[in-house]
Amino acid sequence: MPVASPYARLLERLPVQRHETTVLGATTAYWVYGPEDAATTLLAVHGFRGEHHGLEPVVGHLPDLRIISPDLPGFGESASLPGRPHDLAAYTEWLAAFAAEVAPGAPILGHSFGSIVTAAAVAGGLPTPKVVLVNPIGAPALEGPRGILTRLAIFYYWAGARLPRPLGEAVLRNRAIVRLTSLAMVKTRDRALRRFIHDQHDTYFSRFADRDVLHEAFVTSVSHDVSEFAARIAQPTLLIAAEKDDITSIEVERRLATVFRDAELVEIPEVGHLIHYETPAPAAEAVRRFLAPSADGTR
Repeated sequence: MPVASPYARLLERLPVQRHETTVLGATTAYWVYGPEDAATTLLAVHGFRGEHHGLEPVVGHLPDLRIISPDLPGFGESASLPGRPHDLAAYTEWLAAFAAEVAPGAPILGHSFGSIVTAAAVAGGLPTPKVVLVNPIGAPALEGPRGILTRLAIFYYWAGARLPRPLGEAVLRNRAIVRLTSLAMVKTRDRALRRFIHDQHDTYFSRFADRDVLHEAFVTSVSHDVSEFAARIAQPTLLIAAEKDDITSIEVERRLATVFRDAELVEIPEVGHLIHYETPAPAAEAVRRFLAPSADGTR
């Protein structure tokens, strides 16, 4: 049985609608949360192997916003892009096209791998007034606090892509490995919250289209980072970083904030790479404050 979400009551009060649109020749599924007449619409981009459900705890803490949350191509309920690799160029082109159609001019939030896609798209010209990056990937993955685990992950995804397809698919969807990945990221000692997080990963981490998409997306995630694009982002940018993040250390996040032209860094203690699950309330409060109209009426 699914584990009850500690954020269920927050989400139950929100109107939500599922939609589909065609972007780059493939169906993108997306969800719209909150009031249609909200003063602010926020476009939210999830991380690697995840889908829109992962950002729902943050969404639940932002009831006054209209939030559009798509599944990335090849993940969740969105189809893979036909006839092209799922590399950074493809994801940034997809995000720019999706935003232009569904959320033109909206602020954009990206989590983890979504922070790379968002930063690359905005640096490439995607029009948006403000940018929010949660658990941003601030340096090459191999330079992170757990570089050895990253090397193991590289081998794991490489093997999954090279083994005979049925075996490779089984390895990549293996529940034991998914659980080990979840255990490596979780920091909270709250048993109920830990059970919920593990159940979320068990439920949604294997909803990828096929092993080729997964491998291409993984290679993209470890081949790029936000620091490549930060200096070319002129928009006000909010970085929400974790003091115990094992993928990008807080020291690296502090340096990353200085590369942007106009950036604010919010540090959340006692959490790692799962801000969206473990500390969504302070993250949402930072987002709400950052997106609030300024004294001159701008956003």
